[in-house]
Amino acid sequence: MGSGKRPATYEDIEALPLGWVGELIDDELWAFPRPASWHVWVASRLCLMLGGFNVGQREPGGWWILNEPELHFGRQVLVPDLAGWRQERAPELLAREVPFFELAPDWVCEVLSPSTAAVDRGRKLAIYYQEGVSHVWLVDPRAHTLEVYRRAARGWRLSRYGGEEVVRAEPFDAEPLDLGRLWAPRSTPAPGP
Repeated sequence: MGSGKRPATYEDIEALPLGWVGELIDDELWAFPRPASWHVWVASRLCLMLGGFNVGQREPGGWWILNEPELHFGRQVLVPDLAGWRQERAPELLAREVPFFELAPDWVCEVLSPSTAAVDRGRKLAIYYQEGVSHVWLVDPRAHTLEVYRRAARGWRLSRYGGEEVVRAEPFDAEPLDLGRLWAPRSTPAPGP
């Protein structure tokens, strides 16, 4: 920390104003307002589109996919937009009624917004790798893009998709994913890289 500031704690998250989401990353509090409507739309659509992978659904099944789970990795507290655990690795994931999860997910999805993109692409992506997450998706609803990061021996392997493509994106590549169905109706991609 260096500047004499005390490390942030969970109490700092609890003290945030109503409607704010807090995360603890490297002993710092990161706080963000609730996401904009286009962000919520994409996260909701994606959850619905991946619903067939959930435990108890039709084949291919076998995943616990959750909205905004709170993840605790030691002192780090992260809240991705979506996360999924393979049932075979976490058969008892929902056996206890707890407000957070300490077992790293197999898949994480972050929907990018101007206020979160830098931390999602930077420190959080590094923490997910460190914690053993095998796949991370970064979805940009403004640019209409999906970035799929697959864990490799030395860092992430990246695949990029966009627009109206129909893709098979790991780890849910058993079924095609129609990206055109993700974007908010009548939304135009924002200019960007």
